[in-house]
Amino acid sequence: MHSCCAPCSTYTLEFLSEYADVTVLFANSNIHPKAEYEKRALVQKEFIDNFNEKTGNKVGFIEDEYNPASFFQKVKGLEEEKEGGARCTSCFQMRLDIVAKKAQDLGYDYFGSALTLSPKKNSQLINTLGLEIQEIFDVKYLPSDFKKNNGYSRSIEMCKEYDVYRQCYCGCIFAAMDQGIDLNEYK
Repeated sequence: MHSCCAPCSTYTLEFLSEYADVTVLFANSNIHPKAEYEKRALVQKEFIDNFNEKTGNKVGFIEDEYNPASFFQKVKGLEEEKEGGARCTSCFQMRLDIVAKKAQDLGYDYFGSALTLSPKKNSQLINTLGLEIQEIFDVKYLPSDFKKNNGYSRSIEMCKEYDVYRQCYCGCIFAAMDQGIDLNEYK
């Protein structure tokens, strides 16, 4: 399961771990600056450790290589797009490709993404991309919309319960600038 951040993984893991063994792949070369990436990766791992301890689950954690150049290459020419536009589509596709390949390499049955928990992310688009990507790799995509059935509300509760850091922007420099985020605070 691709996870963009600990908050999006909260309810996602609570729900999925009832039905399957889950490993989180933290693959987010889109996050800027590097200090913010490192913080989110650390918080993700800490949440999984605390979740496992509290629930008795054995959710795994894999951190992919941080390679922002790959993100910038993928979105070249889309820098001026608004959040939710073509730049985000390319970014979703890049990260779903990574998680599908990793799932295939590890012999997993499915891959998916916790991105669908966010009310700011288009679950239908993410699911369409995932279903297209499953045709390339030898692993099935798990369609989801984790925000439904109070999933997003439960995520907020779990963030409080586990004292999880909730960031104020999706992660990429372009969205941060568009939202007026002062990235100097994140260095």
